[in-house]
Amino acid sequence: MRTLATFCAVLLLCGAVFAQAAAPAAPAAPVSFDRSAMDTTADPCKDFYQYACGGWRASHPVPADKARFGRFDELREYNLYVLNGILVDASKPGQHSATAKKVGDFYAACMDEDTIEAKGTQPIQKWLKKVDAISTPAEVVSLSARLQANGLRAGFFMFYIGADLHNSTMNIAHVDQGGLTLSDRDYYLNQNAKMTEVRAKYLEHIQKMLVLAGEKSDKAAADAKTILALETKLAEANMDRTLRRDPKNHDHKMSLDELQKLAPGIDFPRYFKLMGSGEFDSLNVGNPVFFEKLNGLLASEPLESWKTYLRWRVIKSSATLLTKDFVNENFEFQGKYLSGQKELEARWKRCTSMTDFGLGEALGPMYVAKAFPKEAKDRMDVLVAAIEESMGTDIQGLEWMNPETKKAAEDKLHKVTNKIGYPAKWKNYNKVKVERGDFMANVQATTLFEHKRNLAKLGKPVDRSEWGMTPPTVNAYYSSSDNNINFPAGILQPPFFSAKVDEPVNYGGIGVVIGHELTHGFDDQGRKFDGDGNFTNWWGPKDGPEFEKRAACVADEYSSFVAVKDDKGEVHLNGKLTLGENTADNGGIKLAYMSMSKQLKGDVQQKTDGFTAAQRFFIGFAQVWCENVTPQRARELALTDPHSPGRYRVIGTIQNADEFAGAFGCKKGDPMVPVSACHVW
Repeated sequence: MRTLATFCAVLLLCGAVFAQAAAPAAPAAPVSFDRSAMDTTADPCKDFYQYACGGWRASHPVPADKARFGRFDELREYNLYVLNGILVDASKPGQHSATAKKVGDFYAACMDEDTIEAKGTQPIQKWLKKVDAISTPAEVVSLSARLQANGLRAGFFMFYIGADLHNSTMNIAHVDQGGLTLSDRDYYLNQNAKMTEVRAKYLEHIQKMLVLAGEKSDKAAADAKTILALETKLAEANMDRTLRRDPKNHDHKMSLDELQKLAPGIDFPRYFKLMGSGEFDSLNVGNPVFFEKLNGLLASEPLESWKTYLRWRVIKSSATLLTKDFVNENFEFQGKYLSGQKELEARWKRCTSMTDFGLGEALGPMYVAKAFPKEAKDRMDVLVAAIEESMGTDIQGLEWMNPETKKAAEDKLHKVTNKIGYPAKWKNYNKVKVERGDFMANVQATTLFEHKRNLAKLGKPVDRSEWGMTPPTVNAYYSSSDNNINFPAGILQPPFFSAKVDEPVNYGGIGVVIGHELTHGFDDQGRKFDGDGNFTNWWGPKDGPEFEKRAACVADEYSSFVAVKDDKGEVHLNGKLTLGENTADNGGIKLAYMSMSKQLKGDVQQKTDGFTAAQRFFIGFAQVWCENVTPQRARELALTDPHSPGRYRVIGTIQNADEFAGAFGCKKGDPMVPVSACHVW
C-alpha cells in the first residue's frame, strides 16, 4: 500500500539555477561479464563468490549514501541518472505535454526545500489537532481510518482490496495486522543485547521527533515510553513473519458480522465507510487473533495513550516530507543507526525515486522510450519461452512426483502469463492535481489516487494486466494469485541482460532471474496455488511430503550461513524465512542452464575470451549478486528480508548446481561441491 512514509522532502531551484542543481554526469552503464570484477587468484572450487566478485567488491565499497551496494544498486543508480535527465527537462519552462508537465512539476515541488522549510509542521497540524480533540475510544478508531485514507501510516491495521484467495478472478476486501513503526515484531519482543539497544535508541528517537513537533523534552520522554509500551503490545498481537509465509495462516474469510463479533469494540462498518469503501458483506481477515487482541487493548489502554500513539504515528509517517530537522532526525535513526548508512541520499536522487513512485506510469513511457527498445522486448520473449520449455522438461523428469501431480504442475505452467517491460495500458493520472509549489499536497494527491483506485476494485474482476512495479524498477516478481511473471524494463539492462554479450552470459543473468520467478510458482508458497491462482491443494498425498523433505534440506543449508558476526554477536540466516527465494534461486539456475545447453546443442565447452560457455554462465550468474553491505544492514536484513544476501545467493545455489563441478574442474568434497546437495526442482 502507498503511504506518505515512503516520500522525502528536498530542494527546488528554477530555470538556469535549477539546472545547476541537477544530477552530475551519469556514471558509465553497468556491464555484463566484467573481467575486472573477478579475483582470479581465488580458487573457484573453494569460494566462487570471491572468484567471480572479489575485484568488484574491492573496487566498490559501500557509498556513504548507501547501507548496501550491489549490482542491483549499481543499475538502479544508473537508472536514476536516466530518469533524472527526463525529469529535469520536464521541469524546465517550455512546451511540454500535460503528462510531462505533471511529472516535471511534481519533481520540482519535491526539490523546493525553501517552501518546505517555510511551512514547517503546518501540513500536519490539522491532523495533530484532530488527535488532540479525541474524547472517546470510538473516535480513536475513526480518526485512524481518516488518517489512512489520506495516506498516513497511522492506523492499527491494514485494509485493502485484493484477489479472493479461493476465487482469484474476483476482488474482495481484506483486513490484516499492523500498527508497528519498527519493521518487525522482533524489534519489540526479542530480549537479546542488540534488540535491547535498538529499543533504547528508538526511545531517544521518538523523544527527539516529538520535541521537534513542539513538545517539551520531559513530556516527550514520558510519551516515548508510552508509545513503545503500546507498540510492544501490538507486536505481541502480530504474527511472526515466518509463519505468515504459509497462506493458510492468513486465510480466514468471514462475514462482516463475524468480524464484528470478533472485535465488538471496533465499529467496522463506520471504519470502512470513513476509509471510502463501498459496502460488502464478507472479507478475508489475515490474522483474527490480532483483531481480538486489538479489541482488548482499545478497552484496557488509557485513551491518552492512544492519542499519544496516534500523534506519534502522524509525525513519524510524515517526517520525510517535513523540514530538514525532521528529515535529518529520521535519517539518524532509520538510516545511520539501524542500517549503518553514513550520509543521506542526495535530494535529486530521493526526488527522482519519489516521482517514479508517485507517478510511475506517467514517467514510465518516457523511460521506456529512452532505455528499452523493441528488440530487447522481442529477445526477452524468446528467452522466457526457452526457460518455460525447460521447466516443462524438468517437471517430466522428476522421479519423486507422481504422474497426476506432474499433469497438474504442467497445467499450471502452461497457464503462466508473461509481462515484459511495461504495461499494455498505462494508468491515467488526469484526475491527479499537481501544484509546483505544494509538495505535501502533491504527495497526498498521488496517495489518495492510489487509495481510491484500489477501493474501486471491490467486487470487480481482477485485472491481471495491472503491474505492481513501475517500468524503471530494477526488480522482478511472480504473482501467485495472477499466476504471472513480471519483468520491468529497469532490470532488462546490463548486468542482467545485454544485446552485446553472448547467450551464456545472458542466460546466467536474466535467464536465472526468469527461472527464479517461474520457480516461485512452485516454491513452498507458490505450490499451494493452482494454475488459476486459487489457494488449493493440487498435490498427490505422497508428493507434498516429498516436496517438504527436499525443501527442508534447503532451509537447513541456508540456516547454517552466518549473515553477520560482530561485537553484538553472530546472526545466522533464517532458512525458513528465505526458503521461497532460495528455492527459486536453485530452480532458476537449473532451468537457465538447461535452456543454454539446449541452445548450444550441448556444446558448453566452446570458449569465448578464454572461458567456456559453462564457465561464462556461472560467472555471469554470480556477478549479478556482487555486493557490499554494512554490518548493521546485514543484521537488519537477516531478521526481515526473505532474500539471502548476495554471497549466499551465489554460494548456496552453486553448492546445489550439479553442472558447476564439471565447468570448473572441482571435485566432490570441495567447499563448492558438497558431498550431499539439496534439490527441490
